[in-house]
Amino acid sequence: MSVVDVWPVGSMSLLTQYEADSLSLSSQGELYDLYRNCSLAVLNSGNITDNSKELLDNFKSFEINIIRNERGLKLELINPPKSSLVEGQVIKKLRKHLYAVLRDIVQIHLFSEFYNESLKKKYKTESDYITNLIFIILRNASVLKAGMKPNLAVCWGGHSISQEEYDYAYQVGLELGLRKIDICTGCGPGVMEAPMKGSLQGYSEQCEQEKCRMIGLTEPSIIAAEPPNAMVTDLVIMPDIEKRLEAFVRLGHTLLIFPGGPGTAEELLYILSIKLSKENKHNFLPLILTGTKSAKGYFDELQNFLIECFGKEITRYYDLIIDDPIAVAQKVKQYNDSVLDHRTITHDSYCFNWTLHIPHELQIASPITHEFMANLDLRRDQEPWKLACNLRSAFSGIVTGNVKENGIKLVAQKGPFKLHGDKDIIKSMDGLLRSYIDQGRVLLSQKEYVPCYELVEE
Repeated sequence: MSVVDVWPVGSMSLLTQYEADSLSLSSQGELYDLYRNCSLAVLNSGNITDNSKELLDNFKSFEINIIRNERGLKLELINPPKSSLVEGQVIKKLRKHLYAVLRDIVQIHLFSEFYNESLKKKYKTESDYITNLIFIILRNASVLKAGMKPNLAVCWGGHSISQEEYDYAYQVGLELGLRKIDICTGCGPGVMEAPMKGSLQGYSEQCEQEKCRMIGLTEPSIIAAEPPNAMVTDLVIMPDIEKRLEAFVRLGHTLLIFPGGPGTAEELLYILSIKLSKENKHNFLPLILTGTKSAKGYFDELQNFLIECFGKEITRYYDLIIDDPIAVAQKVKQYNDSVLDHRTITHDSYCFNWTLHIPHELQIASPITHEFMANLDLRRDQEPWKLACNLRSAFSGIVTGNVKENGIKLVAQKGPFKLHGDKDIIKSMDGLLRSYIDQGRVLLSQKEYVPCYELVEE
């Protein structure tokens, strides 16, 4: 058995007795498993995987203990992954990420446990409460920079991509970095890593690498499936996928979507649901889809799906730029300048988009079950934003069944999730998902993919 000690710094060097007991190995508090699994994922930063069950099974002997003493607080790592150590010491960036895990688990989950109901009474609606909670989380993580002009590009895309697509995302990141534009991603491998690496290179060529911010937003059920990549400088663990997605669109200034799988489709449908909402008619949230020449077929299939579901006018809600990293970066710079003008006129914060309306349905965390998936309304006879919202939930469920521990167990026990909808929507959705499977965009760790879903025409 190997034991490594880590000493947190700052405010996280002190915990209440209750906080320490809830997280410690000795008392096996109710938050211990969550804390242990998130810490393990962080210590696996840079290791490529997309199967949380596999990661947890490979390190069953890992434990983390919190020890309070006269000096404050010590983290005791028992049998940590060897890749996280150099000469018996945890790599400095991983230590920083361990502090982030401790901060977010303690300050968010325990804070919510004690004060949820009393805090909710202070806000007009639950939506207001959720948005303010997200702001508090991001502020505690020090990723909100007051007074800084809009310069943050959110990059969404697949973890299972080709080397050509990785290189393209890197080049886009490089061009963004040369223009001193920071990066925010889901912090995993693939498209979530490449722009960050490119951005650091771009900042370095401008001799300002110390100013480069690479923000990674994750959540407990996905962090073990997608451990933070080695480029992340600021790690934030949101309470659930819905809070994570809202954090992206409130924090970011321009959104970029590269080729990906079901998770990327979920992100695209999430933002389209927001943009289709009539309350956001005059809000400004730029969206760019981009990829290599070889990805043209991917985007053709994606656009066919979107047009089938929402009509051709849906293409007005985003730009599509193929194989031109410089044009992408120039467009992002142009859009960020427009965001600056828009928020100045509307007196909205440069670092957090308060005026954006996010439908309550997109804010609520809904447990993925067979019943939930079967009850999703995937028919056209509803408002477009609502259809996009339900389609987003469908793809979220598919992601859960593919890579999240609880989803994998559910599918193993009860079979694939069943999704019901209009014939043309289901047919188009089937074509899109089949293209993901054929292109190897669903899983890294499984050569022959067995679908965790079944599509039923009505």
